[in-house]
Amino acid sequence: MNVKKGKARSIFIGVCVAPAVILFFIFMIIPTFNVFKMSLYKWGGYSNNKEFVGFENFSKLMQDTNFLRSFQNSILLVVCVTVVTMALALIFAAIISREKIKGENFFRVIFYIPNILSVVVISAIFAAIYDPTTGMLNSILGIFRGDKDPILWLGDQKLVIFSLVIAMIWQAIGYYMVMYMASMASVPESLYESADLEGANHVQQFFSITLPLIWTNIRTTLSFFIISCINLSFQFVKALTNGGPDGATEVFLSYMYKQAYTNSSYGYGMAIGVIVFLFSFGLSALVNLATKREPLEF
Repeated sequence: MNVKKGKARSIFIGVCVAPAVILFFIFMIIPTFNVFKMSLYKWGGYSNNKEFVGFENFSKLMQDTNFLRSFQNSILLVVCVTVVTMALALIFAAIISREKIKGENFFRVIFYIPNILSVVVISAIFAAIYDPTTGMLNSILGIFRGDKDPILWLGDQKLVIFSLVIAMIWQAIGYYMVMYMASMASVPESLYESADLEGANHVQQFFSITLPLIWTNIRTTLSFFIISCINLSFQFVKALTNGGPDGATEVFLSYMYKQAYTNSSYGYGMAIGVIVFLFSFGLSALVNLATKREPLEF
């Protein structure tokens, strides 16, 4: 009887899991395999003429200055946006959770609103803010700068990448703040009361109590955000700058898109896709290894 129940349970689990496994295989495994396969071919993408070239596409990448520039831009965006977003999200979450600010739910909603807006809408907002003649940013700075030439936030090659960083941080910070607030709510208040009796201030309590006890959540969100940052950078670049000026904001995925679908170099574009995949996987593994520590319990 128990054997029959065990078989029936196994069949039931198999039937439930099978659709997800099949869909994952069709829409994830096979396309990923095809990306690796097509990176070994010279192909325009719109004909049947495929020429096997082995690793030639990858050797060309190492000599492609435009790709190397997009690689640098991607790393700069990932590092700057991730560090600033995570830090500010933790700080704001701690302030709202621990300082007993009135209207806590109001601030949660206000901070979370940017996350529910599409990248296109956010890009339009920041394009208006950065406008050199009528933009709010130059209008405010004009009070202090006088009648000097307006700053070209999206036209200056040295400033444009940091203009993107600000937009991406504004979009993401509220989501992670809310997640950290939820984690902080599970920390027992008695620990903070004991720390108060010992004379620890709020900053000391944050680093000695709050941060260690929500570290598992921080690790998870950090890995998740690094991957999503690579995808978001493409969306913001496409909607806000289209890689300009003169390739100053070109990133991994925008350069891959142009090569594969604009320059009819599909095989070359897929080689870039392989590099992006390996870079994302390697960076996530490195971050997980660097942030690994024994979990604390209370």
